[in-house]
Amino acid sequence: MLRFGIISTAKIGRDNVVPAIQDAENCVVTAIASRDLKRAREMADRFSVPHAFGSYEEMLASDLIDAVYIPLPTSQHIEWSIKAADAGKHVLCEKPLALKAGDIDDLIAARDRNRVVVTEAYMITYSPVWQKVRSLIGEGAIGSLRHVQGAFTYFNRDPANMRNVPELGGGGLPDIGVYPVMGTRFSTGKEPLWIQAITERDADFGTDIYSSVKADFGDFELSFYISTQMANRQVMVFHGTEGYIEVKSPFNANRWGPEEIELADRSHTESRIFRFQDSRQYKRQVEAFARAVTNGKEEIVTLENSKLNQKVIDAIYRASEKDGWEAV
Repeated sequence: MLRFGIISTAKIGRDNVVPAIQDAENCVVTAIASRDLKRAREMADRFSVPHAFGSYEEMLASDLIDAVYIPLPTSQHIEWSIKAADAGKHVLCEKPLALKAGDIDDLIAARDRNRVVVTEAYMITYSPVWQKVRSLIGEGAIGSLRHVQGAFTYFNRDPANMRNVPELGGGGLPDIGVYPVMGTRFSTGKEPLWIQAITERDADFGTDIYSSVKADFGDFELSFYISTQMANRQVMVFHGTEGYIEVKSPFNANRWGPEEIELADRSHTESRIFRFQDSRQYKRQVEAFARAVTNGKEEIVTLENSKLNQKVIDAIYRASEKDGWEAV
C-alpha cells in the first residue's frame, strides 16, 4: 500500500481525492498536514487518518509517508512539489502544475535527481469515458477528425476564492482552460501548432474570466470557450468526416451530467450511446499513480506532457494580446 500524506486541507482534497485514496485498492492516507494543526487533526479525524502535522515540512521529513498529494493554490505547486521530491517523496500535484511552461523544468530536474514519480492530477486521462473517446478516434469510428468543439463554464465572483486572486494563480485558463486542451491532446495524440484567442479580465480581480480560443492542430481545429462568470456548462464534441462523438459530461463526470458518450453516424440516422456507471476517475487516478510508483510502467501524465499542455496555455495568453495567429 502506497502511503499518502496530504499537503493542506483544501476542498478538492476533502471532497474528491482523499476519499478516492481511502477507497483505492493499493494506497491509503496516513497523514494530513496543515499550517494549522487543529485543522489537520479535524480532517484526519474525519477520514480516520492516524497522523496529523502542523507544518508541511514536518510531514515531508517523516518516514510515515511514501508520497504526497498537493492541492495547494496554484502559485505554490512547483515550490512544494520540488520540496517533496527532494524529501524523497513521490508527488501527485493538482492541476495546473505551473503558471508558465518553463517553470516545470526545475521540477523535472528534481524528479530525475531524486528518482521519484511526479505527475499532474489530470483525472480525466484515467477515466474510461476519455479512454473510450481516444479508442473510437484511433479506430476511425468518425473517419478523419476535422473539428473539436468544447466549452467549460461556471459562475464564481467570490473575492476570497483563490480562483479570483491573481497572486495565488487564479484565472479561468489555469483553472479550466487546461481541460479542453488536455482532453483534445490526450484523445488525438496530436499537438497544436498555432493559436488565436480573445481573453477578458475582471475589472476588480484582474483575473482572466473568459477566453474564446481556436487552435490549429494541422489536420483539424479545436475551438473552445471557457468562463468563470457564465452559467454552468460542459461539453466536448469531436466531429469527423464519418460521424461525431459528443462527450456529455466531459470533465466533472457524473456531477454536471451523465457519464455518457454519443457516437453518431454521418447522416445522423443512427447513434450509439456508451454509458459508464460510476467511472470514479479520482480513484482510478490514484491507483494508476500507485502502480507507476511500484512498476514504473503505468501510463500516467508525465511532466513532459504537462509542459506541452502549459505551453498551449502560455500561447493563449500571448495570442490574446495580438491579432492573428500565435505559434505554440
